[in-house]
Amino acid sequence: MSAQNLIEYIKDKKILILGFGREGKSTYNFIRRYLPEKQLTIGDRNTVTLSDANVDFACGENYLENLGNYDLVFKSPGIPFVGVTYPETTEITCQTDMFLRYCDCTVVGITGTKGKTTTSTLIFKMLREAGIDACLIGNIGVPVFEDIDRDKDSVAVIEMSSHQLEFTRTSPHIAVLTNVYEEHLDHYGEGFKGYVNSKLNIVKHQKENDIFIYNGVQGISEYINENEISSEKIAVVPENDEFLDFLATLNNNLKGRHNKTDIGYAMAAARKMGADDNAIRRAIVKFEGIPNRMEYFGTFDGVDYYNDSIATIPEAVICAVEALGSVGTLIIGGLDRGIDYIDFNKALAQMDIDNIVCLPETGHKTADALAAMDCKATVVKVADLPEAVEYATANTKWGKACIMSPAAASYNVYRDFEEKGNHFKQLVANKQ
Repeated sequence: MSAQNLIEYIKDKKILILGFGREGKSTYNFIRRYLPEKQLTIGDRNTVTLSDANVDFACGENYLENLGNYDLVFKSPGIPFVGVTYPETTEITCQTDMFLRYCDCTVVGITGTKGKTTTSTLIFKMLREAGIDACLIGNIGVPVFEDIDRDKDSVAVIEMSSHQLEFTRTSPHIAVLTNVYEEHLDHYGEGFKGYVNSKLNIVKHQKENDIFIYNGVQGISEYINENEISSEKIAVVPENDEFLDFLATLNNNLKGRHNKTDIGYAMAAARKMGADDNAIRRAIVKFEGIPNRMEYFGTFDGVDYYNDSIATIPEAVICAVEALGSVGTLIIGGLDRGIDYIDFNKALAQMDIDNIVCLPETGHKTADALAAMDCKATVVKVADLPEAVEYATANTKWGKACIMSPAAASYNVYRDFEEKGNHFKQLVANKQ
């Protein structure tokens, strides 16, 4: 039983649960299920209130200090370790790491800057259509400890963020790397290099009987020596695949070349797990889309509205605009994390868009850059999202689309991209 093996490993260790959000609470509940009286420490920047006499607290601004007091630290994914020091005697781990080490089931792991949620969901649905017992967990919103006791005949499809992979020492049987672009540069001491190295943990520890599926167009040679990968390698190249071409026409929720590539990853993984092409086709037809990813939420006054708040990098925005094909208004902008927007600005200047509405912080910088170019669109700066929606509803032409696709994170104003997307949808609905 995998949970018992994990408990055996941790039962005599001095444990710190670092971060008490969704994953931290899940880790606490898991340990308490098997070790109800074990002494634990919970560390968090915020005050934690918990009625448990066997818990100590290390909360406040200095919560990342004194990690050397513990044998094992369960780190929550969102906590950056830039400048954090700890001795070699302290093991930093996370749920993803422990799941990969101790689970009995087969694991299909998916990571990448963009496309991992769509790819993970498609793989899961393809396996279920093929009658294969599977679960969908991980970065998609379900902590992996919730399903650690799956038996050896089942499949865990796990979406893995770079943060969840940062301290993993085991790789999944099937590893999917969708792409790598600049993202989360503020989370890693080495910037982009640290981000890439975390992503590549999904494949670094694979063995000869494992499988690595990756983007054959973007390639991986600039990030990793392919000769160091001992597993079977499958490069997904979406062109000239007749069945993939056919699948890409079956569902409007999968518009665009980026979604076609995601279908290619999912198809390759599902086939390796025994799904036939009929099951793959059925899964594509039934796919309902991903919230906040080119999410169509209504047509008002002849304008189609899309929420693409999950598009936090420039490449995702370009793909969305190309996929829709008739964009009247594009709303961009968010937190400035040091991402390079030079190529993005040049691409926007040449795209067939009527209006580009620019939010702080990155949007205002893009507006300034576009002012110095021969830009086809009308470019306006706005102070906030309500002002952006006010402009969009008044100026988007009938028969065209309005899409919010920020090309930046939302943390300068919102808790996360979901809150920003929900606010956008609410603002549009209130205008009707």
